[in-house]
Amino acid sequence: MVESQDIIKQAAEVLRLEAEGILGLIDRIDNRFHEMIRLIVNSSGRLVIAGIGKSGIVGQKIVATLNSTGTRSFFLHPVEAMHGDLGMVGKDDVFLAISNSGKTGELNMLVPVIKNIGCKVIAFTGDLTSILAQESDIVIDVGVKKEACPLGLAPTTSTAAQLAMGDALAVVLINEKRFKSSDFKKFHPGGSLGQRLSSRVEDIMLTESAVPAVNENAPMKSVIDEIDRLSIGVALVTTTDGKLAGIITDGDIRRTIAKNQSVFDKTAGEFMTIDPQTLGPASPAYDALNVMEKHQITVLPIVDASKSVKGILHLHDILGKGEFKFNGKIT
Repeated sequence: MVESQDIIKQAAEVLRLEAEGILGLIDRIDNRFHEMIRLIVNSSGRLVIAGIGKSGIVGQKIVATLNSTGTRSFFLHPVEAMHGDLGMVGKDDVFLAISNSGKTGELNMLVPVIKNIGCKVIAFTGDLTSILAQESDIVIDVGVKKEACPLGLAPTTSTAAQLAMGDALAVVLINEKRFKSSDFKKFHPGGSLGQRLSSRVEDIMLTESAVPAVNENAPMKSVIDEIDRLSIGVALVTTTDGKLAGIITDGDIRRTIAKNQSVFDKTAGEFMTIDPQTLGPASPAYDALNVMEKHQITVLPIVDASKSVKGILHLHDILGKGEFKFNGKIT
């Protein structure tokens, strides 16, 4: 049995290694960090953060910090991105990829696609010669000498360094954006997630021209244009009297093309998925979240009792990844 003093020494060693890893980043803060800040501050879009595994979890925490301190951001899972979620990314966004090795296959496959959209790419990586570093516009060195894991396998010191650099990014942006304590309180009215979940769907859904929709007789070229217009990854398909007939997702189109099947010779009605999951406008937001979780979807059409389309709700409008919206209007 391990003696208590040995346990204490082991724990202290972990903290020492992680502290040294973070302190080692200080001398690497240079003009590249300044370029990153300027790029994000001058962007009219959002900061999109992506990573796989432990780096992905770090990325999600950085997103949470940024959103609560005035920098609009969201987390994009690299695998889900290639199956439809890429529709959330716009050319004015800035993309931050997190990978200690810089060799994460799923992430490196995504970067050229992101660049093709028109986004600038920032990398947090520990290998400045990696593929990720070579493909990025700005590279921030978050490398560490040694993991605290005695096997050198579990990301420990490296993820602590990534998280610390993310905090440095968020805090500098607070100052650059002149974010005040009153602004912070505005984003935390007893917990903004709690506020959203206690709201009704109609309070936070997108409406009118913010709803991507096409007639069931529309050609698929029009469907793709409509999906691209609002960049939430879907288009609702409606009948001539405005009732919901079905839904088409960015992922549906991509998977069809990947199978070498034709897309453009169909109408929206022929291509759509019929009977998608829906909710009514008066439903609690927590019901919407439960439906999305159960069916692994990120978008819900909102309809009345006669199936007439009243709006659309995205997962990010519930979780607060971006601005808080009432009836499709930014507040």
